[in-house]
Amino acid sequence: MEKLKVVVLDGYNLNPGDNPWTDVASICNLDVYDRSSESEIFERASDAWGILISKVVMTKEIMSKLPNLKYIGVLATGFNMIDIAAAKELGITVTNVRAYGPQSVAQLVMGFILSYSFRIPEHNKQVHDGDWVKSPDFSFYSHTLYELDNKTIGIFGYGDIGKQVAKMAKGFGMNVIVHSRSKKDGVENVSLDELFSKSDFISLNCPLNTETQGVVNKALLSKMKKTAFLVNTSRGAVIVEEDLAYALNNDMIAGAGVDVLSVEPPKADNPLLTAKNCYITPHFAGGTIEARTRLMKMVYENLKAFLDNNPKNVLTN
Repeated sequence: MEKLKVVVLDGYNLNPGDNPWTDVASICNLDVYDRSSESEIFERASDAWGILISKVVMTKEIMSKLPNLKYIGVLATGFNMIDIAAAKELGITVTNVRAYGPQSVAQLVMGFILSYSFRIPEHNKQVHDGDWVKSPDFSFYSHTLYELDNKTIGIFGYGDIGKQVAKMAKGFGMNVIVHSRSKKDGVENVSLDELFSKSDFISLNCPLNTETQGVVNKALLSKMKKTAFLVNTSRGAVIVEEDLAYALNNDMIAGAGVDVLSVEPPKADNPLLTAKNCYITPHFAGGTIEARTRLMKMVYENLKAFLDNNPKNVLTN
């Protein structure tokens, strides 16, 4: 039996060269492209039965022009770039991958927190600029340093990633409070206002939806302690970036660490790029080789399950 044609439209982030598509290619006729513009979608996938995508936008108009399309496999958890209702209407099954990188994302959250508590980037730069060489003292530091023991971390969103953040934070002796829509046993679940006012560190691990878009605004930021530090590894649009830049530049809060921005790659005028005390990483929290290996395995399992008429992780039910 001839294998069905599946096209990967933007596979570079999953496999930049160290995470081969071998298993996926074993069950389909696979074409892989690192990146695809909207105009290239039709050229590359016009006769495809399935497509695998990470960030390529799939509107009703685009999907309706792909007559053979029956399956879309998302190479991630987030699926806001796909018109799910339209896919269902067109008879296209959409799946995503969940919980492939909670450990990696939580590790970056703690990396931001540890970087801030010792001001590692700043001190590293000062050492290389010669400030320690010129110092009369054996121990050189230009900022107040903090222990994490007994500090409070507030976690907004308590899914797989939020739970890993809590686990790691407890390992450092931190007190954990959360804000979650559902009741969570074993942790203190507080209102969003209380989370922002009580926490020494805040980790945003919520999904992006109509309720959370722009929820971290000037009003909410104003409730934070002046010594508090905000971390965002969820989605950039959860934060009103102009408001966060204002809070940082006016010392309303002590600092922020973000792995995600509202537009990626960012535009040169993004206000966070020039804000005070803002650590920015390029949306790579889930990019460890361990997380990407798990993700590739799950992409294969989703596709095979659908081919075996036993679909899982379906978003169009």
